[in-house]
Amino acid sequence: MNLVTASQMQAMDRETIDGFGIPGRVLMEIAGRGATGFLLERFPDLTGRRLAVAAGPGNNGGDGFVMARCLAQRGFAVTVFLLCAPERVQGDAAANLDLLTALSVPVVAVPDEAALAARRGEMAACDFWIDAILGTGLTSEVRGFYRSVIQFINHSERPVFAVDIPSGINADTGQPCGACIRAQATATFGLAKTGHFLQPGAAFSGALRVIDIGIPPHIVAKAHPRHYLLTPQAFAGALAARSADAHKGTSGHLLVLAGTPGKTGAAAMTALSALRSGAGLVSLGVPAGLNAVLETLALEAMTVPLPAAADGGLGSAAGEEILGLLPGKKCLALGPGLGTGAETRALVRQVLSACRLPLVIDADGLNCLAGEPDLLKSLDVPVILTPHPGEMARLNGGTVQAVQTDRIACARDFARRFNVHLVLKGAGTVVAHPEGAVYVNPTGNPGMAAGGMGDVLTGVIAGLVARGVPPAEAARAGVYVHGRAADGVARQVAPCGYLASEVMAAIPRQFRELAGGTDPTMPSAAAF
Repeated sequence: MNLVTASQMQAMDRETIDGFGIPGRVLMEIAGRGATGFLLERFPDLTGRRLAVAAGPGNNGGDGFVMARCLAQRGFAVTVFLLCAPERVQGDAAANLDLLTALSVPVVAVPDEAALAARRGEMAACDFWIDAILGTGLTSEVRGFYRSVIQFINHSERPVFAVDIPSGINADTGQPCGACIRAQATATFGLAKTGHFLQPGAAFSGALRVIDIGIPPHIVAKAHPRHYLLTPQAFAGALAARSADAHKGTSGHLLVLAGTPGKTGAAAMTALSALRSGAGLVSLGVPAGLNAVLETLALEAMTVPLPAAADGGLGSAAGEEILGLLPGKKCLALGPGLGTGAETRALVRQVLSACRLPLVIDADGLNCLAGEPDLLKSLDVPVILTPHPGEMARLNGGTVQAVQTDRIACARDFARRFNVHLVLKGAGTVVAHPEGAVYVNPTGNPGMAAGGMGDVLTGVIAGLVARGVPPAEAARAGVYVHGRAADGVARQVAPCGYLASEVMAAIPRQFRELAGGTDPTMPSAAAF
């Protein structure tokens, strides 16, 4: 499913109107009618309730005027609170505002703070709000009068239905622009925007429905959308069944370098998660002093004791032995619980420079690269990086706030610059590829904010690569299935408090269900 930016959607609207010949008023009518249908489907108990439309002067307000007319014609009591002087409304929006007058739908002008104060009691008596204030073109902070209106609606604690996007949310990043509407449901038009699926925009949008307003497919293609909602169709190859004559030697052998004193669990979960995702064999290279522990924790993996540094992590003396382990392997995963001592950092650089296998790098593997990410440019193999925001900030020399402010741009730019597949973890995990394509993951939940979840993800992705799944597809599949497994555990156990090991145990079932074409956690096609 395509996701677009606000500017791409605006360009498609213009081309549809000016180039293809569908009048803007027709598009507005289809949008408003479609949004009304979703509103009544989502909130079937509105009869007898006082409905209010908060409308700005632009086309977002125009969509709200259409909704008000459709609701009035169905017998609902609806009032439009126009947040500007009526003469400021122009074009198609003005034409739809005039129709409200003809139908005797109450339109109350509330153009400023004084009018808001005077109408506060009337507005507070409304039972349900339709937010048609600002729309998707917003990029600056919401200040002054509009900020006051948004805060009033939020503080009213009445249900809110947003038109296109909750007012105050940046349609590209999902970030609030100072103040934003908290909606229970949103109807957006043409295509979904990236901000609908990035947090906190996703939470503020509530239930989402994309209304088809008739934008021709060739105009969508001309816009070259490179952002996508991650769905199973994006990794269909990862769901292929093993051949009937498969054995462990033909199902891929993964080498994992992980573990340091106090972090043996990370190494074990990475190895076992790779097996859970279908890798035939996993060899786990660990500091020699931890080998006995890992043999107990990871019964199904083979352990390889390697020379340790003084701090107990892998030492530089392990380099030649590790290089000798690479032949016959299909993938190398390194980083979980690895440590960041001086010897380990030197070892990571040595191994990366000599490795000719696809790489999955996580956790301390990424921290060992902090300050010198240019090493990635010299690697002539597929590379998948799986940072959380803190690791991403260390990699690119920025701040966590900068990473989180525009997660898509951060991931896309780094993936392009360093020719890697980048998995930026967090709410709405972003998977970015070197050629510029970006996928936003809809699976996962807040209960995943717990230790070990990233180690499981690393193992799943690396196990898929070892099986022969192309790295880009493995990254997408790993992210989606990992989140879906956590969603299943959250439903069965509790919204939080479940363990990474429980998510790991649920991985095979997710592959089975997806391969069978069933995905009850995804909205139906009609929803989009």
